[in-house]
Amino acid sequence: MHIVVMTKPVPDPAAAAERLDADQRLDRAASPAVVNGNDEYALEAALKLIEAFGGEITLLTMAPAAGAETMRKALAMGATRGLLISEPALAGSDVPTTAIVLATALGGLTYDLVLAGVDTSDGGGGVVPAAIAARLRLPYLGNAAKIEPDPPNGRVTVRRITPIGYDVLEAPMPALIVCTQALGEPRYPSLKGIMAARSKELVTRTLESLGADVAGAGGAHTTTRVLGTRRPPSRGATTVVRGSAEEGATAIVELLAARRII
Repeated sequence: MHIVVMTKPVPDPAAAAERLDADQRLDRAASPAVVNGNDEYALEAALKLIEAFGGEITLLTMAPAAGAETMRKALAMGATRGLLISEPALAGSDVPTTAIVLATALGGLTYDLVLAGVDTSDGGGGVVPAAIAARLRLPYLGNAAKIEPDPPNGRVTVRRITPIGYDVLEAPMPALIVCTQALGEPRYPSLKGIMAARSKELVTRTLESLGADVAGAGGAHTTTRVLGTRRPPSRGATTVVRGSAEEGATAIVELLAARRII
């Protein structure tokens, strides 16, 4: 079984606070890059599936050239190889451009499953996987808490989290699955894995070699733009009510009544 895991380098959430540059875009030089946290959960799910069924894992990333170093950690966790799509003209690309580029890259690969994290910490939109699935006409299985492939029959079953429980979905492979943290904690790279990652295949391709048809890529051509930012207002004064539950309820009712909310 061949699984493609989409990963993205993002500013380290544990480092300095994220900030915007003069163009109102995220200043990625302000903190070191790490593999997006939710993508690591997708990779962990892929590793478990490969351990159970055999096969290979290809990492797919669209990022600046420095993204190769970030991908080495994912390779150290156990992925087989990496494919980095890197082009200066792609800097600041929006969701449609990102989806076109990644879908084009997937079009040149053979796979049974594509796994992705539910969202990224530097954006939070969580719509790129759905856009890719729509573009490639792949079955889209979101919010997966359990993945059960059936390679001999070419099908996969997913337990999808819902607000009231879960749904059980079945689809033919290849399929694209969005993974949640319910699939299990990502493993730490071992020393052996770190050493092995240095020699694993990591190919960088440009838009020209990929054959992606992207007109007007990059931040200058995005369909959305940040016009301005401001800090949230300072937190106002608070009132702490101490006492019994009855006293607390009375105080809340009196406060709401005073403000004519009830």
